[in-house]
Formats: sequence, structure tokens, C-alpha cells
Amino acid sequence: MSADSIIPFAFESLPVRGALIHLSRSWQRMQRDHNYDALLLETLGHAAAASGLIAQSLKFDGAITLQIQGSGVLKMLVMQCTSELDVRGMATMEEGASAGSFAELTENSRCAITVDNGDRPYQGIVAIDGRSLSASLKHYFDHSVQVPSLIALVANERLAGGLLLQQVPGEPIVDDDWRRLRLLSETLRTDDFEHGAGLALIGKLFAEDDVRVHASRSVAFNCRCSDQKVEDVLRMLGENEARAALLEQQAIEVVCEFCGETRSFDRVDVSRLFADNVVSGPDSVQ
Repeated sequence: MSADSIIPFAFESLPVRGALIHLSRSWQRMQRDHNYDALLLETLGHAAAASGLIAQSLKFDGAITLQIQGSGVLKMLVMQCTSELDVRGMATMEEGASAGSFAELTENSRCAITVDNGDRPYQGIVAIDGRSLSASLKHYFDHSVQVPSLIALVANERLAGGLLLQQVPGEPIVDDDWRRLRLLSETLRTDDFEHGAGLALIGKLFAEDDVRVHASRSVAFNCRCSDQKVEDVLRMLGENEARAALLEQQAIEVVCEFCGETRSFDRVDVSRLFADNVVSGPDSVQ
């Protein structure tokens, strides 16, 4: 198994399917241009693992966006993963603020998951459970998606990982079996991923079960920013505002918060943008 992968699997004798995700290179790349404190880093890592676990089950070309926005300590957290398992994410906190728990970090925040198939995006609201992001997502799966699920997420500065188990719709499972799987999923720790995770970890967790493992899929960091998208944003800002900004500085610099790439626009660039006075609309997900 490669360092950044998802392994889907299914139980032979139980109506349950699952997936295991392990991120290292892509997760560390997300952190490169940021200085996250420990709690925010862990939460963002949990979001990275969760978005990959959700996106791997998409049956169409599209993307999952997990977004938490608030007016307290956490200002914004955005994690996106496409059906091709290209992932990117970022988060910001109120300057000078701090939190001692996930509940404090996400106080006065709202969370949503958007499924974008390029035609009609669907957004589901996630009720934030102050215990953790995984508890919040379990509530979302159970009540909004109506697929009983178990999700365990781990993260530190080196890796992000997670496990998702879901009951097969329409096929009942014995309560004792589901309770046993819940207890097993709760044993998942960051240490389980330190030296890679794959068949050995699945075998360790579910030693009593016959599990059919499917081919692993690679996950990679890939930012979807582009010159065109930045130019569209400047056009939406308007010519007067753009030229006013140029009066204060020699160029307008736009920094992508996902990948850190800086794009610079001088007076010639701004004149070119507004030469034909045509405004292009932005993509549905920037």
C-alpha cells in the first residue's frame, strides 16, 4: 500500500462495508504554508481523512467539500476531495485566540458537507457534536444520510488516518455484531498508522471476521486554483476596486490559501482583464 491510499473492503458474513485511509505526503503538503496549533492541526487532519473516506464512495465525477465556518475561535475550515481522490484543505483561527477542546474550537460554528456533481450541488448540514468531528459525522450519517455508520479519525503532524464502516442498506445486522465493530473501531490510534497501514491493520482490527479487501486507491494533494479562477475573482471585484488597490501598491498579489501559490497582477495585467468589460462567472466550487 502506498503512503497515501484508501483501501475499500467488505465483510463476508456481515452486511457491512468499510474503507481505511492513510495520508502522509498529501497531509504534510497541506501544512507546508501554515502554522497550525495542535488542536486545529488535529481537527484539519480529521477532516482530511473524513473527506477522503466520503469521496471514495462517489459513483460520479464530482467532489466533496467539508466546511466549518464560525464566529468564535475557528473562523473557517475547508476540506475538499474529488472523486479522483485529489485532496486539499486549509483552516484559519481568530488571531490571538485559542481553544482547549474541539467543543471550544467549534463554538458558534456551523458545519456542512456539499456534494458537487457539476450539475446541482447538494448540501447537508452537520450538527456539531462537541466531543469530536467523528462524533459529528456519525450523527450526520445516521440521521441525514440515514446509513448507520461508524467513523474513527486520527491525526498528528505526520499523518492523518481513519476508518469508516457502514451498514448495507436494507440488510439488517445483529445488534451485538454492530456493537462489537463499534468497540473495535474505537481502538484505532495514530500509532496504528505510524509505519503504514493496510492489510495488516485491517487484519488486526477484524481478526475474527472474514474480510474481502478491494484494490487500494491513491490519494494525492492537488490544488484546483488557476490563473483563470483568480482573474475571475478580480473581475468580480470590479475595475474601480482593482485600480484603487494598485494606487496603494505596485501590484495586486493573490495568495491561494490552499497551496500557497502567489499570483501577481500589475497595471498592464489589470488593464488587460478589464479591456473588454466581459465578466466571467466563477466555478461552483472555487
